[in-house]
Amino acid sequence: MNPILSEIGTVFIPVRDVATSRDWYCQLFDLSADGDILFGHLYVVPLNGPNLVLDSKIFSEANVLQTPLFHLNTTDIHQAYAHMVQQQIDIVTPIEHDHWFNFKDPDGNVLMMCQC
Repeated sequence: MNPILSEIGTVFIPVRDVATSRDWYCQLFDLSADGDILFGHLYVVPLNGPNLVLDSKIFSEANVLQTPLFHLNTTDIHQAYAHMVQQQIDIVTPIEHDHWFNFKDPDGNVLMMCQC
């Protein structure tokens, strides 16, 4: 039997300042930012499915995500886009194929929003 599970446990995101990024990501998901910063450089953003781990120890300009490694889900791509515009989030692309768009976090990591 193969001991490797066919599932993703968590996704790491390199960030400059873990406390600032914690606040930004928690605001993005409308979550409380009251969790602990672990070992001085890690913050786990609890999501439905794989969690995000914000990690300031792995941050360097070379590690900033230039293309999305995953996408966030929405039930209404137009409402999500309008919400991000209102929140002054750096949007990288317009809504493509009435289905998805890319945006950046404060550290320049490119993320995707997708209506699935």
